[in-house]
Order: sequence, then C-alpha cells, then structure tokens
Amino acid sequence: MPEISRFYGIIIRMYFQDHNPPHFHAEYQGMKAEYDIRTLDLLAGNLPNRAHVLVLEWASKHREKLIENWKRSQIPTQLEKIEPLD
Repeated sequence: MPEISRFYGIIIRMYFQDHNPPHFHAEYQGMKAEYDIRTLDLLAGNLPNRAHVLVLEWASKHREKLIENWKRSQIPTQLEKIEPLD
C-alpha cells in the first residue's frame, strides 16, 4: 500500500483498486483508521484524538489531491506524494 504522506508520526496510505467510497488509510502508533475523502467521516478503526484531529486538518487542506490520487489508484498508476501537515 503506497505511502502518500507522513507527518507527526502519522502515515497516510491508499490501496490500489480499493473499494468505494473514495477513502484513505491513516496509521499512528499501531492504530489504524479509514477516512472518507469527500466527507472526512471516519469509516473504520480509531486513532487517538490528537492524531484524528491532525488527520482531519491535513485532509481538509488536501482533499483535491486526495481525490486525484484516488482516481490514480483505480487505474492503477503511481500515486503522487502529498505535502505533510506543517
């Protein structure tokens, strides 16, 4: 599963040809969660509150790039790296 971003110990990934709805995976200290790109709803899993808030902040800034990467992942073709949260 390609890593598309990393910040504050949080790793963001996407699977190739994954199921709908368009989503991404976040991992922090062994905990995992999936987030809907369009709504930023938590679809599965759980992260500590601080990591969850950081993921939502990052995703809201990069939603357009996440959608582009989702489209690339369905082809599949190489995914683009997305800037970390600063």
